[in-house]
Amino acid sequence: MADEGTGEDIAAFLSRPETYGLAADDRIGCIETHASRVYLAGERVYKLKKRVDFGFLDFTTLEKRRKAAENEIALNRRTAPDIYLRTLPVRSKHGELQLGGSEGEIVDWLVEMRRFPAEGLFARLAEEGRLTRQEIETLAADVAAFHAHAEVTRERGGAALFARIVAGNDDNLKDSVGKVFEAEKVARLKAESDRLIARHAALLDGRRDAGFVRRCHGDLHLGNVTLIGNRPVIFDCVEFSDDIASIDILYDLAFLLMDLAFRANTDARLAGFANRALNLYLDHVREEEIEPTLEGLALLPLFVATRAAVRAKVTAVIANTEEKRDRSRAYLDFALAVLASTPPRLLAVGGLSGTGKSTLAMALAPELGHPFGAVHLRSDIIRKRLFHVAPLERLPEAAYAKDVGRRVYGEMSRLAGLALKAGMPVVVDAVFSREGERVNVERLAAEAGVPFCGLWLEAPAAILEARVATRAAEARDPSDADVGVLHQQLGYELGIMRWARVDASAGPEESLARAMALLGGGMLEKPQG
Repeated sequence: MADEGTGEDIAAFLSRPETYGLAADDRIGCIETHASRVYLAGERVYKLKKRVDFGFLDFTTLEKRRKAAENEIALNRRTAPDIYLRTLPVRSKHGELQLGGSEGEIVDWLVEMRRFPAEGLFARLAEEGRLTRQEIETLAADVAAFHAHAEVTRERGGAALFARIVAGNDDNLKDSVGKVFEAEKVARLKAESDRLIARHAALLDGRRDAGFVRRCHGDLHLGNVTLIGNRPVIFDCVEFSDDIASIDILYDLAFLLMDLAFRANTDARLAGFANRALNLYLDHVREEEIEPTLEGLALLPLFVATRAAVRAKVTAVIANTEEKRDRSRAYLDFALAVLASTPPRLLAVGGLSGTGKSTLAMALAPELGHPFGAVHLRSDIIRKRLFHVAPLERLPEAAYAKDVGRRVYGEMSRLAGLALKAGMPVVVDAVFSREGERVNVERLAAEAGVPFCGLWLEAPAAILEARVATRAAEARDPSDADVGVLHQQLGYELGIMRWARVDASAGPEESLARAMALLGGGMLEKPQG
């Protein structure tokens, strides 16, 4: 197959509606990027690789473009099989170009996709205030499932490779010093990133060796997710470079967390979305991987800051207005803020079924000081994970035996300890009806040397019964507790209650306000002794 025909000839050919069998007055849209031209033709989209070489990306020969097109189809079908349809040749026959067919010489290759409305892009939904927390939760769960099955690539990743990523970012950022960035901030970002790489070199290498470097998406921000049929669909992964996309799965997740948290800095409608994405991701991590995943959270500041640095350098290159330069600087400032040390802390939320403890814990998790908020460990989720079922799948009565309960509380404390050691704030959420259970979580904070606060939610029995009955009927919550379980709990002897009591009878907003007032009043104190 010879590489005949110029890129300009093919571009002109693809710009004509008759190429696709459309009417002459149909408009063919074209979106141009640094590496591709994307043609919008009726219900289809056709992507043409430009004949460019950027070092990390080389499309200069027909064979390289063919392989890139095939990779794009194969890799993106992992998450978007209904969008990515096939590769399609552009052929030359008797001096005329034609789309597809079996005759004539192949002069280029296209990726054919099903077209979808731009209105569903998550970036657009976010900008217009239409992105919902539930959509982010569904996306995070889907990302966890995608990562669980992604191909392991142990020959990449590790501390040395990540140091090269940071060094490359630094070189690019330096190119914009004086024009966009302050030299001191660029130098500080490099120094802090290098410090964390050195500190966590064994963890970076260990995760690579344990199989947590996988063939990921590589470009997982809101602009590459769209809503189709009320479900998020992830598309446009990095197909042209195994080095860029074969990364630690938490570095892949970090792009989504960074995008959400950065946007929330200037858009209160997105407040807490990054925290929900993190915790829904963790909720769907398999039992055999939850321990190393929580340990890996020590890398999250480095990973998120590096993603922000990538955005800073890319936006700086195309920053031709003061507004765009300000956005570039905002990304750099965000990266530095993420790297700033935030001490971990432990908050426990207890109460009988129906008090709204999980709702309160979920609302408090983003507020605990860390750029992405706290890890929320819920006993209901932990129990489901121990029995290898999905969060919304109901468990048999045997899963709630007393010995299983002890196992659940023990596992919750173990996981909380791992997250605290990784430097993350933690919110634990369970009934905590036994005094010993409360003493144990207080002891965990003391042993970890972190501030602790315990909140005990309470409300009249009639209110709890109504809430539990409604929740059970809706079947949209991980808790399996019904009114019968609540009646058993109402007979519990609580023992000495040292935790701060919160009246939860009025509803979630009032409970949150009361809890925030307690926390703001110094309830999270450093343990003594």
